[in-house]
Amino acid sequence: MNTDPISDLLTRLRNATRARKTELLVPYSRMKADMVAILKKEGYITDFEVKSEGRPQLRIVNKFADKTPAITGLKRVSRPGLRRYVGATEIPRVLGGMGISILSTPRGVLSGREARRQKVGGELLAFVW
Repeated sequence: MNTDPISDLLTRLRNATRARKTELLVPYSRMKADMVAILKKEGYITDFEVKSEGRPQLRIVNKFADKTPAITGLKRVSRPGLRRYVGATEIPRVLGGMGISILSTPRGVLSGREARRQKVGGELLAFVW
């Protein structure tokens, strides 16, 4: 049993991009699917799908431009031992707007830009750049 599935997702993504893998499989959860959907919307991955053969899994297709991965860094912010919550006006900008932050809000999992636009805060899950 994994005690921090979000950290597991980020670690698998980081390892796959560093190893230049085009695809990776991670165990499915709705939170992970929402986070991966944000990464696709923001252009960090090419595509993803839910495979339901046996145990459900997410198949993620990494994005590369001339063998350079779109994801150069990932950081888990809020973790089980130390949760980090931010208000709508306190959402940090990642690399001056070049990266994104991912938040879990009462309106679902949102990117920092979208949460700021909707004026809603929440738990700061991760930074991606």
